[in-house]
Amino acid sequence: QVQLVESGGGLVQPGGSLRLSCAASGSIVSLNIMGWYRQAPGKQRELVARITSAGSINYAESVKGRFTISSDNAKKTVYLQMNSLKPEDTAVYYCNADQVRLYGILGYKMIWGQGTQVTVSS
Repeated sequence: QVQLVESGGGLVQPGGSLRLSCAASGSIVSLNIMGWYRQAPGKQRELVARITSAGSINYAESVKGRFTISSDNAKKTVYLQMNSLKPEDTAVYYCNADQVRLYGILGYKMIWGQGTQVTVSS
């Protein structure tokens, strides 16, 4: 059984900060990409930020300069530090692991977390 466990969501005022964490567990041989996506009500799920095991990082334009993604490869954990939060950042944030190799299973898998709610409101 492989899973991603997220934590750190909640309610914050505009201009505030939150830190999300996501830990992968299970029969994982290797994991190349971890990232965060978000989905606001009535909108499609979108990429927020992702990081490869080699340290390459991509951000959505809307979060550049405000959000920082980091990872601990040994712990198979990814973090998202969110600063200067805006009401438009309100969404369910999903952790994602891609290009995952599992023991006893051929090929690569993509895994999603259950999602954590982030609400930015005064």
